[in-house]
Amino acid sequence: MMGGPSENPELWAFLESLHHGELLSGTVTAIERFGVFVALDDGPDHPVFPGVGFISFAELSWRRFDAASDVVQIGQRLSCEFLQFDTWNLEARLSLKATQPDPFQVFADTIAVGQKLPGQVTKLIPFGVFVQVADGIEGLVHLRELAWTPVETPSDVVHVGDKITVVVTEIDRERRRTALSRRQASSAAVRCAAFLRQLPCTSVPERLLDQRKHTRQAGEPLRSEHY
Repeated sequence: MMGGPSENPELWAFLESLHHGELLSGTVTAIERFGVFVALDDGPDHPVFPGVGFISFAELSWRRFDAASDVVQIGQRLSCEFLQFDTWNLEARLSLKATQPDPFQVFADTIAVGQKLPGQVTKLIPFGVFVQVADGIEGLVHLRELAWTPVETPSDVVHVGDKITVVVTEIDRERRRTALSRRQASSAAVRCAAFLRQLPCTSVPERLLDQRKHTRQAGEPLRSEHY
């Protein structure tokens, strides 16, 4: 712990005066593997860290990124939302993404379940694939929703970078998740072909033969069939 009110009274009083949701401005002073430090325009300096404000990776952006430097740069001016007073580190925990529209909620407001969307495969995992269907929006196509025929691994059907058409099967606003289906986006002909491929080899001829036995041309007299 950095110290209590008696050791850093001015900083402690400043942090205690902040309210959740309050907007704070500052400058990015350091980018670390665990987050970003921000020197706030108001209040005293931190006794140890390069800034009183701190943004964790989870609070940098709604969109996926590989490194914090993909989102912010040292020296960049920011306006962030105050989340809480970290009494252990004497920091103001901040959120940059809270000041930006949540692309998922915008997506959920404009897209309906059952709607077809074009997308691009971004990642393969053992039980399915992730597909980007809008800027910053990815959904999961479960293994069973990849094709009408059984699929052992996603790479049997698609690869990263493939452009595919999917159907939205679920939108979970609370968990910010979207479920997609590739097989439901396929045409009736594709579904029929997949169904026929799963039938035993003798099934189709026998069914056709059985139909022939019980079918006659219009006006043709009934007669016995000998096979």
